[in-house]
Amino acid sequence: MGQEPKANLRIDTIVGQHAAMLSERLQAHRAQLFPPNASKELRKFTSGEVADLLGVKDAYLRKLSLDSKGPEPEIRGNGRRYYSPDDIVALREYLEKGAKVPGTYMPGRRDGDHLQVISVINFKGGSGKTTTSAHLAQKMALDGYRVLAIDIDPQASFSALHGFQPEFDLLDGGTLYDAIRYDNPVPIRDVIQKTYFRNLDIIPGNLDLMEFEHDTPRALAQRDGNLFFTRVGDALADVEEDYDVVIVDCPPQLGFLTMSALSAATAVLVTVHPQMLDVMSMCQFLLMTSNLLGVVAEAGGDMSYDWLRYVVTRYEPGDGPQNQMVSFMRSMFGEHVLNHTMLKSTAISDAGLTKQTLWEIEKSQFTRSTYDRAIESISAVCGEIETLVQEAWGRTNGA
Repeated sequence: MGQEPKANLRIDTIVGQHAAMLSERLQAHRAQLFPPNASKELRKFTSGEVADLLGVKDAYLRKLSLDSKGPEPEIRGNGRRYYSPDDIVALREYLEKGAKVPGTYMPGRRDGDHLQVISVINFKGGSGKTTTSAHLAQKMALDGYRVLAIDIDPQASFSALHGFQPEFDLLDGGTLYDAIRYDNPVPIRDVIQKTYFRNLDIIPGNLDLMEFEHDTPRALAQRDGNLFFTRVGDALADVEEDYDVVIVDCPPQLGFLTMSALSAATAVLVTVHPQMLDVMSMCQFLLMTSNLLGVVAEAGGDMSYDWLRYVVTRYEPGDGPQNQMVSFMRSMFGEHVLNHTMLKSTAISDAGLTKQTLWEIEKSQFTRSTYDRAIESISAVCGEIETLVQEAWGRTNGA
């Protein structure tokens, strides 16, 4: 019996049609959320939220307001005080002047501190890598650090969270690829864009980043003198003095771009979902990473880090198998596993439907307990990472 002939259907054609339809629908969705001439803006924060960010009492902020010290908050009909992102920066600057310990309210780099470059990685999609990267970058910006976020994932989810639709907004380039390409690279400043967050700049991503994976084998074959694993670090050197922290959202694969980002990194954060298949996948990722980065190190790459940590993501405390897996990881990796976890939360996933994080969305859209649990979890993880950054700068106990 002969083989049935294939249907007269070209997969490239139908996939292209689906991509065009989806892109058009996503653009319409964005236009509905944000009109064509509008851009994303960060909401104002309640005095209670600002007090938590600054580490002071709400009553103290009220007294400052009554004494006309610091920025004047917006007073709404319910008598609650709201502060803009600029107000939060102004409060930090005001409070820092009277701080007993330098850096209490302005915690960024001082003379002699090196730029912190945190590469966030995982081999498996769905590990919460982009969610973790975005919340960390935004929280550190809110906490007074000057942050540069770099999206080197061609899928560009991090960029989408910050208001970019790559196939519409980056038609003429504008990704990190332009700054690290082998022929005619542009200065990295040319691809850095401001965001609606004070202290947070971004280099968005799109499919152009795949070109680096294609170009590098040719450069290696031609024995190009420009080593691929130094290119991200070399580009960042031009803006090193402008930032305290760089956060790199890496793709879920270990290609040349990820290896270059790891070579530029001073710290590595590995996201892991505490399920057996995810941990097995991470095992293979770690084995491959060790082998490949060993080769890079032998070729002269800098593989020394200030710290490496695993962060448990999408964690459900009531899930027995997940608890066993977390205990398993802690028994093996000890202090390399962060003490705090990123909880799985409907608040995070619901915020993502409108391309927002928990720092952006109004908390009134959720039940208070749901929002509070999620934000406390994220704040604890970010706080632990900020402590590691401070320790890398030689500061302990806030000194």
